[in-house]
Amino acid sequence: MSILALPHAQPDVILIDWHATLVNTHDAMYHAVDDVLPRLRELGLLERLLTAEQSKTVEDAKLVKYVRDHQRLHPKVVAARKISRTDIFEVLFGDDEDAKRRAHQAFDSAYRQHVGEVEPLEADARVQLMKLRELGVALGLISNRSREFMEQEVARVEEGGWADLFDVMVCGNDVPRRKPAPDMLLEALSRLGRSPSEACWYLGDSTTDVIAAKAAGVTSIFYNGAHWDQAWLDKIFPGTQRHPSRPDAVVTDLPALVAMARHLRAQNIRVTRHREGGPLGGFSE
Repeated sequence: MSILALPHAQPDVILIDWHATLVNTHDAMYHAVDDVLPRLRELGLLERLLTAEQSKTVEDAKLVKYVRDHQRLHPKVVAARKISRTDIFEVLFGDDEDAKRRAHQAFDSAYRQHVGEVEPLEADARVQLMKLRELGVALGLISNRSREFMEQEVARVEEGGWADLFDVMVCGNDVPRRKPAPDMLLEALSRLGRSPSEACWYLGDSTTDVIAAKAAGVTSIFYNGAHWDQAWLDKIFPGTQRHPSRPDAVVTDLPALVAMARHLRAQNIRVTRHREGGPLGGFSE
């Protein structure tokens, strides 16, 4: 378990990304991406790929060049399975919203042929999510995936055992814009009757998740399930004028998220007791 920083506020709501944060759907996702990339010219997207100068990092520029030259991902990228469909399209098309919309639509059509088994990334994921609920935290599920697929996949996890874990679920085709736009996070909060604040945490594994959280005005928690080292985190979250978004905290697993929420809850209890003239000592739950 690793906590690299602490948010400023205890969570009332935790919204959580689906793929590569809670569950593993890499095989189906990469099969669908493999189906889309050879169609880039047909879709009118080949000439809309970013130039090297527009790419955020040298690594991003190399990925775009390989896709432009071969209309597929480099085998090393596929083998590593550390980048999501959303991040792939962000690397390829940047701020071109129309190009990303077309790519996501093509992905949805392809994904329908590949959707399959869904496994939790962490064996005790359901237990950890229940611990958050026991703290009084509302949980929301967020995914760029279309609702058609999300409903199937949630129902398949542990034979439907996750169906009642979440208070809200917002999918890519529920709102006008997918992540990194903030639309899904804002829609989830609206359905919960909440306003954006630091007391809403958004946990996700990609740079687009962090950008979406910052745009929505909520706390960003980066799920470092890929165990990137600090040098790589500093590279993908440079904090520059062009790429300012950085997570408020980083965790490598769900127990770390639970520990962080408990710590801030306990801290808030101590502060409240102090303000009310009570002892600053231990607390009971």
